[in-house]
Amino acid sequence: MQNRENQNVPNATFKTRQDGEFVDVTANSIFDNKTVVVFSLPGAFTPTCSSSHLPRYNELAQTFKDNGVDEIICLSVNDAFVMDAWKSDQESENINLIPDGNGEFTEKMGMLVDKSDLGFGKRSWRYSMLVIDGVIKKMFIEDDVPGDPFDVSDADTMLNYINPNARKPDAITMMTKSGCPYCENAKTLLQAHNMAFDEISVGNDANLRSVRAITGQETVPQIFINGNHIGGSEDLEKYLASQNAA
Repeated sequence: MQNRENQNVPNATFKTRQDGEFVDVTANSIFDNKTVVVFSLPGAFTPTCSSSHLPRYNELAQTFKDNGVDEIICLSVNDAFVMDAWKSDQESENINLIPDGNGEFTEKMGMLVDKSDLGFGKRSWRYSMLVIDGVIKKMFIEDDVPGDPFDVSDADTMLNYINPNARKPDAITMMTKSGCPYCENAKTLLQAHNMAFDEISVGNDANLRSVRAITGQETVPQIFINGNHIGGSEDLEKYLASQNAA
């Protein structure tokens, strides 16, 4: 794999889809006069790409923006239809998914690899890079070993390079039930503090037996922050007050 730090990104034309039509987008238009983080991966809908690589960049997108990044690009040697479908499936609204269907950009980057043994044909090696005004300032390239290594091109490694002291969003999950006023209060509290959360709906995703098994409680909401069980709505209010006081 070629490390191209301190070189200009190669120009190439990407065949994207916009409003139901093919639209040519050049690499120059993506990178000129901007700070851009790129992560490239072997394929849309593949396991590591879908479970870890793309979701974490999407989760940290606002943090990247707060630290000077104008745009985050996910690149793959897939066609525009596949990339658009994957973006919708992953709900990755914070990431610009770019199809390098012909592998033109990837080949010029020296990152085009043969995965014919998997029936994939030519694909991108997994890597990430920080590009400032068209110049590659940093690359994180996975080791050239068998399989699909995923150790250094992740979102956290890139963010730590840009700013080791960057504040990352809390991981929050809330167990709720439809029609529960305490659940709505807890949601309002989190939203007022700009704290994103995942919701597990009792009756749809789980039941009260699950609530008891996980929390030891029989009421909702039940809130977890960074792996810690906070409790219900009033407990959340106290927790947020203590964090503000600190």
